[in-house]
Amino acid sequence: MQKIVFATGNKDKMREIRMIMEGLPYEIISMKEAGINPEIIEDGTSFEENALIKSRAVAAFIQENKLFSEEDRKTVIVLADDSGLEIDALNKEPGIYSARYMGEDTSYRIKNKNLIDRLEGVADEDRTARFVCAVAAVLADGREEVTRATMEGRIGYEEKGENGFGYDPILFLPEFGCMSAELAPEQKNAISHRGKALRMMRDRLQEM
Repeated sequence: MQKIVFATGNKDKMREIRMIMEGLPYEIISMKEAGINPEIIEDGTSFEENALIKSRAVAAFIQENKLFSEEDRKTVIVLADDSGLEIDALNKEPGIYSARYMGEDTSYRIKNKNLIDRLEGVADEDRTARFVCAVAAVLADGREEVTRATMEGRIGYEEKGENGFGYDPILFLPEFGCMSAELAPEQKNAISHRGKALRMMRDRLQEM
């Protein structure tokens, strides 16, 4: 079976990815599961650039280190995503620095409280925000594809929900009347930024 290597070691993200990409005739593994640990410097200026930086680095590592069989290396696809939260009232912070906001080792409970505190006094209509996700694919023959999608909402006034991770507990979705982290996983995957971007990528891969 052909392989898709996803440039992440995040178990929560991989669980989402496997659910969303179910049905593709590929074995989907994380770079951590494949024993891939290249040095990746995410110095892009957009979600798309950073996703491509990650996917290119992992693809190069696979070829240079002759991972997998020769046949697998001829068909392996590397996917990477770069995603984050944009808050309009904060000049679209934390944006591409979402994972590194306040330091990579800072808990999201602290990050989320900080963002809510920074919006103190900001009215509902001005608390608009969105999750953004860019997914990049690098094929063994050098072709590249990029997709991008968003999930629009508003920043809430406190954390709610246990089903998500990261900033999910503070993004309120008006059409559902709840936080992203309060949605069931299947429901979230159907409307999320990552779900939409991955399905767009899945459709492109199926057309190839």
